[in-house]
Parts: sequence; C-alpha cells; structure tokens
Amino acid sequence: MFGSWRGILEQEAIKPVSTGETLRRLGGYFRPYWAVLLLVLALMIANAWAQVISPVLNGQAVDCYLTPVIVRSELPAGTPVECLFAVPANPTRDDLLGGLLKLVLVLVGLQLLGAVAAGLMFYLTSWAGNHVLRHLQVEVFARLQQLSLGYYSRHESGDLMSRITNDASTLQQAVGFALVQVLSSGLIIFWIAYTMLTYNWAYGLLSLAVMPIMVVTTLWFSDRARRAFRRTRQEIGNVNAELEEGISGVREVQAFSRESANIENFRQSNAANRDANIRAVAYTSALAPTLEALGYVALAIVAGVGGYFLLRGQNLGGAAVTLGLIVTYIGYVQRFNQPIQQISVLWTNLQSAIAGAERIFQLIDEVPEIVDAPNATEMPPIQGQVVYDNVWAEYTPGEPVLKGINLSAQAGETIAIVGPTGAGKTTLVNLLPRFYEATQGKVMIDGIDVTQVKTESLRRQIGLVLQDTFLFSESVMSNIRYGRPEASDEEVIAAAKLAQAHDFIQRLPEGYNTVLGERGGGLSQGQRQLLAIARAALADPRILILDEATSSVDTRTERLIQAALEKLLAGRTSFVIAHRLSTIRNADQVLVLRAGEIVERGRHEELLAQQGVYYDLYMSQFRRQEEVVAASGDGTQAVVVPAS
Repeated sequence: MFGSWRGILEQEAIKPVSTGETLRRLGGYFRPYWAVLLLVLALMIANAWAQVISPVLNGQAVDCYLTPVIVRSELPAGTPVECLFAVPANPTRDDLLGGLLKLVLVLVGLQLLGAVAAGLMFYLTSWAGNHVLRHLQVEVFARLQQLSLGYYSRHESGDLMSRITNDASTLQQAVGFALVQVLSSGLIIFWIAYTMLTYNWAYGLLSLAVMPIMVVTTLWFSDRARRAFRRTRQEIGNVNAELEEGISGVREVQAFSRESANIENFRQSNAANRDANIRAVAYTSALAPTLEALGYVALAIVAGVGGYFLLRGQNLGGAAVTLGLIVTYIGYVQRFNQPIQQISVLWTNLQSAIAGAERIFQLIDEVPEIVDAPNATEMPPIQGQVVYDNVWAEYTPGEPVLKGINLSAQAGETIAIVGPTGAGKTTLVNLLPRFYEATQGKVMIDGIDVTQVKTESLRRQIGLVLQDTFLFSESVMSNIRYGRPEASDEEVIAAAKLAQAHDFIQRLPEGYNTVLGERGGGLSQGQRQLLAIARAALADPRILILDEATSSVDTRTERLIQAALEKLLAGRTSFVIAHRLSTIRNADQVLVLRAGEIVERGRHEELLAQQGVYYDLYMSQFRRQEEVVAASGDGTQAVVVPAS
C-alpha cells in the first residue's frame, strides 16, 4: 500500500534555489504593505541606534563621572574627553553624581526606547507576515484547484497538504520573527562596526579581527544547514503522505491484517524524518558555540590590547586610549557578538523557512497540464452531439492508452462502454470534460473542438456520477446544490425525488439540513450514490458521464439507483462505463474496448450475434446477471457480483 510514491517524491525533489532569490520573491508579497514596512524600518533604526549609542554613554560614565581626576591626570595634555553633560574643570562629588544620574536616566530612556521599538517592530512584522501567509495559502490552494488530474496521480495529497500547512507554518514563524530579527541584528552589526572604526580605526580593526572568521564560519554552516533543512521539509512531507494514506485506507489495512507492516513503514518514515532533523540541527547547534568562542577571543583582544596601551600611556590609531574607551569597545564587542549569535540561532528557523518557501513556490509555479487556449471562447449551450476523431491519448510519452478512437454520438443517445480492466474506458470519458488532453486527434461537441472553449464553461454543462462518490462535510442540501449553488430549496428537493433519495433524506436526523461526516460518513454507499445522482440531476447537464458500478449495494437500493438513472438519462447524451446488463441492452451504442482500441461496436443483440469479443465478455461476466434477473421474476435486477 505504501512506498510506491516515495520514489516519485524523491525524483521530483525540490531543486535548490538561491536564498537571495527565494527571499526576493517572498519580499514581493510584502509590497502591498510597504507603508507598514517603512514604519518597521524606522523602528528597526531606532532600536539599532539605542543599541549603538549605549556603549558610548557607558564609556562616558567612566571617563566623565567615575574616574575623571585619575583619567585626566594620566592623559597627554590637551586630550579631549567627550561628555554628554559638561563637567567643571574641578568637579565636586555632587557635580559628578549629578552628571552620572542624568546619564543613567538617559541610558534607561534609551533602553525603554529600544524595547518599545522592538515590540512594535515585531508586532507589525507579524501582522504583515500573517497577511502574506494568508495570501500565500490562498494562492497555493487556488493552484491546487487548477492543477490537472494527472498531477494528483503523481503526488500524494499528504505531501501537498504538508506544503500548505507545515511549510507555511514554518514560513510564518520566519517572517513573523526570525527574518526581522536577522535583519535587525544585521543592521546593528554593520552600525557597530562603522562606529568602532569611526571612533578609533586601529582599535576598531583589532576589535573586528575575528569578523572574517565569523563570516566564513556562518556561511559554511548555513550552506550545509540549508541543504539539510530541504531534506527535512521533504521528509515531513513523506510522513504526512503516509499518515494521510494510512488513515484513509484504515479499513483495507485492517481487512488484510497489514497493521504491523504499515506501522513499521511509518516508523521508518519517522526515523528518516528524525535523522534529517538531527543532521540539520547538528549544523545549526554547532554554529552558536563556535561564534561564542570567537566572540570571547575578540573580547580578549580588546581588553588586552587596550589595557596594554592604557598602562603604557601610548596612543593607538593616533588617539589616546582611556579606560572609558576600553569599556566602550568591550561593550561594542559584546553587542557585536550578541546579534551574530542571535542570527546563528535564528538561522535554524530561517533556513527551514527558506526550504519550505521553495516547496511552496514550486507548487505555485506548477503549470497546469490543461489550460485554456489564448483565444478560447465560451461554450454555447450544448445540444449533445459528440464526435471523437482519430483520438490518441497517453499518460507516459510513447505508451498510448487510447489508439485512434473514432466514434459519433447523436444528441440524446446512450453510449455504453465495456471492456476488461485497463482497456482505456475511464480515459475515454475523461477526455470529454478535458480532465486529460488528447495527444492526437479531436474531441468535438456539437462540432466544436473542446480545446477551443473555456474549460469552465465546458465542464459546467457536463455531469458526472462516478463509482466512488465524493461528498463534502456539509449539509445534504449543500451537497446536492454543489453543482448549481443558485438553485432553490424546492429545486433541490425535486432533484432528490427524481434520484429516489427524498425518502431516506427525510429520515435523517435533520433532514436536508443534516451535516454529513467526512466523505459522506454515516451514509451507505448506495445512499451516497443517490445523492450524487441528485446532484447531477439538479445541475441539469446535457451530457452525462457515469460509472454505474453498484455491485456492493442491496437489492432495494440497486433498484432505486437503476430507476433514478433511467430518469436521469432520459433525453441526455450519456457515456456509461457499464456494469449492468440492463444499461447495455438499452444503450444506443455499445463500444467494446481492448488495449486502447474500439474492437467492436453496435447494439447488444448485434454484438452477441457476431460472437466476437463482446460475446466472450457477455458469457463470462453478464450472463449470470441475466440469469439472476430471470430468476427474480419481476423484470428488475437483483444484487449481482459479476463473474470473473
């Protein structure tokens, strides 16, 4: 059951995209919120300014108010000492305490300013990020609705759901916190570096001596972390795909006693996901302590070199070294190392988010296989004539599923399609509403090539009643009305009566307002099919496509479905993948498919008389139905499991 899709997912793994390109594209979604982003930028600058100016004031506190007499007596004559608040030539203790108190109040104010700016910055970024995330999720869902059925045959729904949930959630964390923190920290880093070089270029260069090593280390770890996180996003998609398939197919799992095997498969998928995450975290967790160690090296350089020049009374970079200057540069190195360490920690989220964004953008960029022609027009009201003109179709290049199909159906005719499994029956009918595209030839309705009209206007006039009926987790009324939302309640009830569904609907707890479980949970297969027939009847299409398998329903339901289908087919052109002899007998044409070709065609009696492929099929599969019908004695068909 599991594992067949893993190779497909690995073959279609996300192609690496540069981080800059991904961020540039993501930034495009923020353009509608440019005013908010400008305010965020202003707040970011205010926060950075508060971070940059504080070490200078700490240094002034030392030089101007804590040790003014000692420091100035040891400085070369004429050396200026900058102070935010002027200090008299011969200050008293009160002068120093007053100036220090004012400076402390300024420092407190700066910290409050930085805190408020940071808080508002993160709030506004989160606000804009959530709006962007909503837009991305809607865009992804819209693309999923547009993609052709062929895409879903190659991709597991669990992996697709992972992109719109897990990947989007990771991206939300990044744009709401990690990204703005990284940008803010980057601004602080460059501002501090510029300030250190401005105050004393020689001391600044010494303080930044380990910076190139930090940059190289960060880039090395980040590159490997990004690759590892790409793998984690793929593995979590695999886990979700197996989880979704395991839950959806739990009945089959239990029926074939596959619980242990499937648990082991899921355990292996989780192990692969665990290993991928451990590899990714190994890189990011090693980065932080490495940068921290380099930060201590920078502190040692600042303290050691500064202390040496201070004690010897020598200038550095053409300027005197004061105790306050050393304190300032120690503060700068600490503040310089802090945002680097923050970036290294947040880089985990950012790299994971970038990998998730790549998966999301890959899905958004997926081009539907079925698209309207540039000059496509609205499909006029369909009369019902259908022509297949030398139609070929294939799913894999070079392996045709249909080969040179030619057929003509007049308006109101019923075309029964029979043949062994894999003959191409479903492919034949799927070409009509353009679920798949013919590789050669034309499919025409009322003389109009279906590829030359807008797909929506075409499908709106074609009804489907399939073997595997899908119902939504909504009310019965909403499910019947799905194909025609503007229909009145009276029209819905009339369609339900035509489909022989009205009686059982009235017996539901809340009648037509009863909310169904997932996929119609709580209803029998026959009841679900009756609702599908009612839905098709309400849409009132001129062309119907039916897969009428009812082998697993009881006798009464079988008769109800047959009666409903007879009413539904009346006056409409219909293509029926036939499983019942009654449908075949009443059909205007019976097409016998084998290996993608129509090998026989005609009415039931004509084909029997030929004693060819159809005759063999009838004798092996349909004759038992005829015997049961005859045995019932009332001309109706009983429950039948066709002979194999």
